[in-house]
Amino acid sequence: MRRIPRLALTIFTAILAVESNARAVDILPADRPIPEVVDFYLDAKLSQEGVKPAAATEDTGLIRRLTLDLIGRIPTEAEMRAYLESTSPEKPLELIDRLMASPAYVQHQANELDAMMMAGTRGSLRDYLNRALKEDRPWDQIFREIILADESQPGLKGAGNYLKPRAKDLDRLTSDVSSTFFGVDVSCAKCHDHPRVVDWKQDHYYGMKSFFARTYEAGTFLGENDYGSVKFQTTDGEERQARLMFLTGRIVDTPAVKEPSKEEQKEEKRRLAEAKKKKEPPPAPKFSARAQLVDVALRPGERDFFANAIVNRLWYRFFGTGLVMPLDQMHSANPPSHPELLSWLARDLVEHRYDLRRLIRGLVLSRAYARTSLWQDGEAPDPRLFGVAAVRPLTPLQLATSMWVATTDPSALPASLTPGKLEAELDDRARGLASALAKPGEDYQIGVSEALLMSNGDRIQELLADRKERLVARLAQIDDGDERVAIAVRNILSRPPADDEASLLGDFLAQRSDRQVEGIRQLVWVLLTSAEFRFNH
Repeated sequence: MRRIPRLALTIFTAILAVESNARAVDILPADRPIPEVVDFYLDAKLSQEGVKPAAATEDTGLIRRLTLDLIGRIPTEAEMRAYLESTSPEKPLELIDRLMASPAYVQHQANELDAMMMAGTRGSLRDYLNRALKEDRPWDQIFREIILADESQPGLKGAGNYLKPRAKDLDRLTSDVSSTFFGVDVSCAKCHDHPRVVDWKQDHYYGMKSFFARTYEAGTFLGENDYGSVKFQTTDGEERQARLMFLTGRIVDTPAVKEPSKEEQKEEKRRLAEAKKKKEPPPAPKFSARAQLVDVALRPGERDFFANAIVNRLWYRFFGTGLVMPLDQMHSANPPSHPELLSWLARDLVEHRYDLRRLIRGLVLSRAYARTSLWQDGEAPDPRLFGVAAVRPLTPLQLATSMWVATTDPSALPASLTPGKLEAELDDRARGLASALAKPGEDYQIGVSEALLMSNGDRIQELLADRKERLVARLAQIDDGDERVAIAVRNILSRPPADDEASLLGDFLAQRSDRQVEGIRQLVWVLLTSAEFRFNH
């Protein structure tokens, strides 16, 4: 990676101070590597604020962070040892490429996108997303397939699961699509123009709702009529018929369609009931309002919402704070912390055909991503400066899978066990445990149910069992107390123990020599339920 000359950094810092709202024409050239651009803009803002960023995290911290973020679990003891023993100057890059080339990467990214899109529903897009990501389908294609929900082709099976749980509630569907794919919560404009954000009017809300007004459930399929409109009442009492209108204000003209008569509607219901009985999809409309939404959202001049939203959500996932917060409040009254960086990343994503894999690789290769989460110089800087790594709670599936890895005998997880095979073996067991854990939000606090589960839950007791291929059984076979402690800490916390930890934990086990297995179980439980294990840091 090329270093930015100090003079250039100083000059750009001055530019930032004068032109904080620079447009796309002012951002760095498109040929710069993503990691270089990330570090350039973040370093410029830190310099402007007079903040010296935290140092790089240690190797043990980096491999744990990357493994959790890219394949959804902590590294095995063998993986950690191999990384620490490597003398390659390119070993972070080699690790990233190895993880991203594995089936485990596809599985984890599918899990993450599924959680993002299906929050608040009982449905799942996971099977569809696994196929789509395995084929490296670009984000705009995934968006198109989900919104059009045409499951007539085998490769698109399950794509309709996003719309189906929401199809009976058009208000929720409108709000969720706007928030998830465009980073905008327009629900406040349902009853009146937004009181504090001039961008959002009732016309925007009902214009977005109109794209879905013709959608209906048809058995296991989704159908769409050629007719149907949305009417609403303004705060002045005026009744209006909404037009198809995107968030930018772009209006989509619709062909004039005569509403069917009662007899025609009756005949249509009969045909639909017959198709439903035969498990056949309803006929496609001559004019699809949902297809118009996809087309306008991806059109040059209109696609900033779409590109900015996914860039911001991925940035939030890997850095703990979005460039825009909250994630669904991307509007003129809530500017990004680094507007030029967001513009550059969004432009780069579009120019590289919405390649999420490329974007993710670029983000985790940056120096900013690799900073330590330890801040030792007084009060930590504003999180929106990204001068120190964020401490992020693990998702339920990350935590559950990592707990299985941490409590498995390390000799059962050799270095030859490639990423992908392990995750496939653990998937069912980890999902059972994950179902008992709450998904963390922006202001995460451990709830009572998780605390009780960790204290005496049957699933936790299963992890601490003294049987073959469990960590407790392996430690019980070791006579050397120091070795026991070292293996336990490495396996669970992904690092060697500090001297004071080794002494304290060794004394703990020595005092329980008359009940050795129970003492080992308690040691493993303490490490497993620690804050250090619970978070990505």
